[in-house]
Amino acid sequence: MAEIAVGIDLGTSNTCVSLMRDGEVQVLDNVYGERISASVVHFHEDGSVEVGNSAKAKVIHSPAETVASAKRLIGRYYFSEEVKKAQAVYAYEIVEAANHGVRIEIREEEFSLPEISAMVLREMKQIAERHTGEKVTKAVITVPAYFNDNQRQATKDAGRIAGLEVLRILNEPTAAALAYGFGMGLNQRVAVYDLGGGTFDISVLEIGKDIFEVLATCGDTFLGGDDFDDRIIDLLADDFIAEHGVNPRNDPYAFEKLKLAAENAKNQLSVDEEAHISIEDVLSNDDGEPLGVQRTITRSEFAILIQDLIQRTFKVCDEAMQQSDLTVRDLDGVILVGGPTRLSIIREAVTHYFQQEPRRDVDPDEVVSIGAAIHAASLVGEAQDAMLLDVTPLDLRIGVAGGLAEPVIERNTPVPIEQTRTFTTFQDHQESVQIRVYQGDHRIAEQNTLLGQFEFSGFEKGPRSNVKIDVTFEIDADGLVNVTASDQATGQQASTQITLSSGLDDEQIERIIQEDVAGRVTTAGMDDVVAASGATRETPGGHDTQASQAAPAPTSSEEPSGEPSLFGDGSTDFSLDRAKDQVGPSESDEADLELLDDDEMIQLTEESVAPDDPISLDTLVGQSEGDKGFLEPSREDLSSPDLELAEEDE
Repeated sequence: MAEIAVGIDLGTSNTCVSLMRDGEVQVLDNVYGERISASVVHFHEDGSVEVGNSAKAKVIHSPAETVASAKRLIGRYYFSEEVKKAQAVYAYEIVEAANHGVRIEIREEEFSLPEISAMVLREMKQIAERHTGEKVTKAVITVPAYFNDNQRQATKDAGRIAGLEVLRILNEPTAAALAYGFGMGLNQRVAVYDLGGGTFDISVLEIGKDIFEVLATCGDTFLGGDDFDDRIIDLLADDFIAEHGVNPRNDPYAFEKLKLAAENAKNQLSVDEEAHISIEDVLSNDDGEPLGVQRTITRSEFAILIQDLIQRTFKVCDEAMQQSDLTVRDLDGVILVGGPTRLSIIREAVTHYFQQEPRRDVDPDEVVSIGAAIHAASLVGEAQDAMLLDVTPLDLRIGVAGGLAEPVIERNTPVPIEQTRTFTTFQDHQESVQIRVYQGDHRIAEQNTLLGQFEFSGFEKGPRSNVKIDVTFEIDADGLVNVTASDQATGQQASTQITLSSGLDDEQIERIIQEDVAGRVTTAGMDDVVAASGATRETPGGHDTQASQAAPAPTSSEEPSGEPSLFGDGSTDFSLDRAKDQVGPSESDEADLELLDDDEMIQLTEESVAPDDPISLDTLVGQSEGDKGFLEPSREDLSSPDLELAEEDE
């Protein structure tokens, strides 16, 4: 029997775990029969940790001990805008760690963001073990396509802390397309519109007989359903101030009440024309009398509130379509991913932009974990392989003279990939250079994300521009980066695995694993847990429920016709009936393609890479220790050419 490997959609608001066995995909439910678990962590006084929807219910009474939306902070620096916004919104304490990292302080303990995410992942691991009756140690974890290397590495660290071997970090839109098209023999181009709780991604893919090639991907890691909630919160808070003269945002308990009411109203507007909000005790006055707020919000009013946010998603879509060299008329289908896409205003806007109805065949909250489970099964031999040709979402750059950043690997380059560019020294007889690696699309270095830096010395000294240094970038299938610098004359080398500068090193991760921080999660370890044998159990509501059973996936042994046949006719919304939305290839599916290894993929993609361009590195000789690293260009530097070219280029 093949090893067990699960697919986990680690979301900002919710997390979902799926498993593929015997050609069927099953979305796994927790002990309460819930297939979607809130990405919320609550810390009890006794040190135990609770995860999921039950933890989310405690946010009103213990907001400072309950961590939500941690994904918006993972892999970020303390000085970033997203962290500043979180400090203003969330009741839990966000503090600065070494190297401008971010830590969460709860009950006088500090936790890194990978540790918080690891607790959510440990809950998913325990859910899977309850269903299988076996140890689960392998997983494919999904991330937004626009996550940078820092965020991807932090997510992988979280899996390691949770006791999981992360087989691959998979982009969410790619996973969604895999769930829709795997084993169906499709030959179509699709767009995946992925609007989650804290991030937005758009990816354009070409599917051809189980080959999934990403043509372009773009995104906004500062935009999601949480921002929709904020608009309703502002509306309620302004009404409360107008009526009572007190700002409820300044009280953490009152703010959480508004936040919960806003989220419920948003969800209600996905099915009803209006939502009525009534909170009787937001705050109390000096006499102890409760002060409340009531408000009815219609769909049209809500649409006006979030119209600018929706338009921001389509600006990103414009960019993706342009980079893929396609128009919306070239697309055969549009896939919706993420809970906010249930809103009618989103569906109508997507229909208008893409000039076609989006597909609704799989629950948008579950489709990503289903795709991740399919890919996980293929990696351990449980399912036939599919070829995934993903791309890097942002330019990878090297800092050069004048405070600039020169691209080595451009965005939307297929990965895995290896690419080398040649740089030169900036001063005569320079003894060392500081290799600074950035990710982003800006020419100015400081406007990109600094992934890491390392010093390279020991190369042959010589006149300015005569010393040639090759800098090689390697990006693996997870989107993680390795950088090597070598001297052409001597062969001297220095290399580094670019890791999160504001995150955890291997020693810290090992210490956290030894302390078994994630082992404090107790939600799934209840005494009345039933083994995954299909036995009935009683839910908190008093009803007997049975573990979700997977339905065989539709088969397709014939070539697709010219009619729009993507994932059926699209007339059925399976998200309204979760028991019917399982997908996966049946035993009769025919797909004999093998997953390319890294060397084969590199060979396929080398032709698309730009030729070498020797450029000058910007660290100067004779600088003091304090000058190493982030050097300000001198006036002489600013008046000279920005880049030093090698003789052959001149």
